[in-house]
Amino acid sequence: MLSAIIFDIGNVLLPFDFGTAIRRVADQVRVQPSEIFNRLLPLKDHYETGKIPRAEFVSGAIKLIGFEGEEKEFVDAWLDIFTPNEPLHNLVGKLADRYPLYLLSNTSDLHMDFIVENYPVFSLFRDGVYSHIAGCMKPDPAIYQHTIEKLGVAPEKTLFIDDLEPNITAAREFGFQTFHYDHTRHEDLEHELREKYGIS
Repeated sequence: MLSAIIFDIGNVLLPFDFGTAIRRVADQVRVQPSEIFNRLLPLKDHYETGKIPRAEFVSGAIKLIGFEGEEKEFVDAWLDIFTPNEPLHNLVGKLADRYPLYLLSNTSDLHMDFIVENYPVFSLFRDGVYSHIAGCMKPDPAIYQHTIEKLGVAPEKTLFIDDLEPNITAAREFGFQTFHYDHTRHEDLEHELREKYGIS
């Protein structure tokens, strides 16, 4: 018996590819394109755990890769990484009438502002836990404890859907029911919901 469902965002609701952003800025940087993401990764993680604000991330990222364009160009490229997972969006539309739906994501305020504005499916979620606000990231146990407390969910009656095995494993340790999602095999989730939970 389910009382709630929690979804990850990246590569679940929204497949993403930072390579898209890299290609957009590659001809305006002073480092090799292959180096861009590795240079930005530590700063990205600091930003997505709330250790630095948006302005510091943007200015720091531009400096790290020697980006020579306008700040808005960099931000637009950083945001342009998502593709909507339409089959899952359609499923969420059906589930929202039957269950409280929530989000649990490692993300930033830049990305959250962008996706909420651009993808209507996010209006169907009642609440969410985001790493940049929680100050920690999956699979850190702290973010799962925070999720239980903030959302008021009972883990044993809550299904958590994520694309990364470490995140799934950590959720199971808190008693969540889980599903390891692959957006290229969306039908597996539909089958699981139908066969295990009687949801069609």
